[in-house]
Amino acid sequence: MSIYRARVKEFEDALKEDEIQLKYLHELCFNGIPDGYSFRSLCWKILLGYLGHKRLTWEETLSRKRSLYRQFIEDLVIPPGIAATNGENGCLNDHPLSEGPESAWNTFFNDNEFLLQIDKDVRRLCPDISFFQQPTEFPCDIVANSKGERRLHQRVVPSILSSANVERKGLGVTKQINLITKRSFESYSAMEEGQEAHWEIVQRILFLYAKLNPGQGYVQGMNEIVGPIYYVMASDPDIETRKHAEADSFFCFTALMSEIRDFFIKTLDDTEGGIKFVMTKLSNMVKQKDPEVFERLRHQELHPQYYSFRWLTLLLSQEFPLPDVVRIWDSVFSDEHRFDFLIRICCAMILIQRDLILENDFASNVKLLQNYPPIDINIVLSHAVSLK
Repeated sequence: MSIYRARVKEFEDALKEDEIQLKYLHELCFNGIPDGYSFRSLCWKILLGYLGHKRLTWEETLSRKRSLYRQFIEDLVIPPGIAATNGENGCLNDHPLSEGPESAWNTFFNDNEFLLQIDKDVRRLCPDISFFQQPTEFPCDIVANSKGERRLHQRVVPSILSSANVERKGLGVTKQINLITKRSFESYSAMEEGQEAHWEIVQRILFLYAKLNPGQGYVQGMNEIVGPIYYVMASDPDIETRKHAEADSFFCFTALMSEIRDFFIKTLDDTEGGIKFVMTKLSNMVKQKDPEVFERLRHQELHPQYYSFRWLTLLLSQEFPLPDVVRIWDSVFSDEHRFDFLIRICCAMILIQRDLILENDFASNVKLLQNYPPIDINIVLSHAVSLK
């Protein structure tokens, strides 16, 4: 039996148990989940806490959560005018120009402010692959039945864009949308009526997350977190898994964000769970493992926030090709201490480049670390394991 086939057998045996042995499953997934099967989508659901360790609970959990997600769409995505024509309460006497706090139309227009940024971000998600531009097999039937009024991208009129600021609640750079009269996308186009591209589904997931988490809302970079999760669910070999990829991705993303949400909230940067604290841990690890590299970066005043802020906040999703990101997340999600291994991966990335770092000037090192060179991801992961 080949090593690969033996690995597949290990996963098959582990996942068919009535009660999943979580510690053993974590050990299996840490070393990489085999491609070509439905293992990864199922394992991620378990590792992220969406599914429990008892198989008997899975069917009920999935049915309940998927039904709940559908209700979220009905309640939170539909424009007030559509709801009113459908005879729902609370909208018949509401006026689009109303500015009252209880006005559904006022909420609708306020929602469009952050939807504008979501729309911009998801249209350029993972541009190195065509997946997110392709149509899904399972466009939302709620969207199709309303003749498109509920397709979120249609709220953001492509030809007109007023000025707006996106508040930085945790991500490093605040971006401002400038006042322009014509919006031209060098990015993905929406599908014709009756179809949906995968990026349109990611847009709806992020919109609903922002609506259901008003204290946090949408922050740039969240699209890079949900993208790989949705990719795994929507490209699963099992048709039933693909059919419910949107709802399952939403709850997996929500579970993951509950663990890393402090990264996205600026006021928590200095707390133990904040991004500054995590960057300090990385810097201390580099100092411990390679004092010479640490001193070189310190002497050049190349602070961790110049490069590792994005690495850590976005879980390396922008540093490597998507298949490598998925492999990294197998290990990160399986790590007993969750994000300790992420810090070791980042440390390994620095130490692997030690010769260049010691030779380069400041500008060259900034370029090196902000645009990490292509590398076999297994080399990085092996080095990270050796740092424990």
